[in-house]
Amino acid sequence: MRLKIDKNSKGTIALVFAGSILVSALLIAFVHVPWIVYPVVAMMLWFCIWQLAFFHIPERKRMGSDRKVTSVADGKVVILEKVYEGEWLKQECIQLSVYMNFFDVHANFWPLDAEVSYYKYYPGKHMLAFKPKSSIDNEHSCVGLTTASGQKIFFKQIAGGFARRIVCYAKNENTAVAGKQCGIIKFGSRIDIFLPLDADIKVSLGSYVRASETVLAELAG
Repeated sequence: MRLKIDKNSKGTIALVFAGSILVSALLIAFVHVPWIVYPVVAMMLWFCIWQLAFFHIPERKRMGSDRKVTSVADGKVVILEKVYEGEWLKQECIQLSVYMNFFDVHANFWPLDAEVSYYKYYPGKHMLAFKPKSSIDNEHSCVGLTTASGQKIFFKQIAGGFARRIVCYAKNENTAVAGKQCGIIKFGSRIDIFLPLDADIKVSLGSYVRASETVLAELAG
């Protein structure tokens, strides 16, 4: 099976490989101390492999629909509470936040079948993504989706302390299809999903979820 790499991350991977090869070559050529050279070269190799795993697009089973909302990202549910969403929904709703660590796949997937009704990008800071204020102060993109039945959900891609680029396909697409890639966040980050109050939540705080495959909630009919 061919490894599929995110199209917006190939340049990053090329730089990582080029830098690792250069460092390894210089060490082998000029540092004749095996106990220094071998561990560093091994670390460079491990870093290259990790980057391939980090930026690959996994094959996932589609579990979402126009009513079933699946996770946008792999990670852990760190926030599950009732809040007021004032940017697009402008009403009380349920906020469900998924935190991605360094070892989670950072490709993001559409959570359900819907039309893209809203998109906005905000440059900002790079605080640690698990902090509550990161959803406002950090670099983030916002997407509003409307289903065929008129149900609305809203989600944010939030950069973390080490993330330096958010890619979101909502700015170029009018239709969301559950299970298809909708973007990527490079390095540690978070997804905030805002759901209607009458949504049937299927996960709990602390749950580990998988993008496209874990159903977070089912919307009312």
